This record gives sequence, C-alpha cells and structure tokens, in this order.
Amino acid sequence: MSEKHHGAQVEVLHDHHEAGHGSFKGYLTGFLLSVVLTTIPFWLVMGDVFDSTRVTAFVVMAFAAVQIVVHMVYFLHMNTKSEGGWNMLALIFTVVILIITIAGSLWVMYHLNTNMMPAMQHDMSQMP
Repeated sequence: MSEKHHGAQVEVLHDHHEAGHGSFKGYLTGFLLSVVLTTIPFWLVMGDVFDSTRVTAFVVMAFAAVQIVVHMVYFLHMNTKSEGGWNMLALIFTVVILIITIAGSLWVMYHLNTNMMPAMQHDMSQMP
C-alpha cells in the first residue's frame, strides 16, 4: 500500500503476525476447563480412587500437562500462527531442554543411589 505525501512516496507496512486477543467465550471456556482439570485430580487424590499411589501420580501429572496446554491456548493465545510461528518454536525448544534436563537429572540420581547406597550400608553395618 503506497500513499503520496508532499511529493514523496511513503510505504505503509502492516504487521500481520499479531497474536489474537481472546473473547469472553474463549476466556470462559479456558476457565471452566481449568476448574475441571483441577477438580478431577483433587478428587482422585482425596477420594483415594486408585489403589496404587504411582497410578494416581501419573494420572495427576497427565491432567497437569493437559492443563498447561489449556492455559497456553486459552490465556496466552499461543498457536502456530502467533508471532509467525516463533512462539511455538520457542516452546518446543524449551520442552526439549526441559525433558533432557529432567531425564538426565533422574538418571544421575538413580545411578548415584544404586552405586553409592550398597557401600554406605556395608559401612554402617561395620560400625560398633
């Protein structure tokens, strides 16, 4: 789009990479989903629904992951089109680094526990 302004040609550029603003319906949907995704894990833990605490922990973590996605979509308005896709690329990079860090930390802690604890128990039994 060009405009004539005092004999000079001025070009007007528009940024088409703006993130969309939410509507009342979108915010209400996000809020209701957040309430449901918080209430169900609370009920699972307080009602002692599963016999295994490990199963309960995994189900609660799954609900937490879904709730993170709900917050990003409905409240932060993140999608593949916002900021030309750079928001999503930054999010994917962050998730990959987070997974590597958590998995590496758990791996190191497990192996330290496995390799160090038998020696410590042996030393403890030798004490008077």
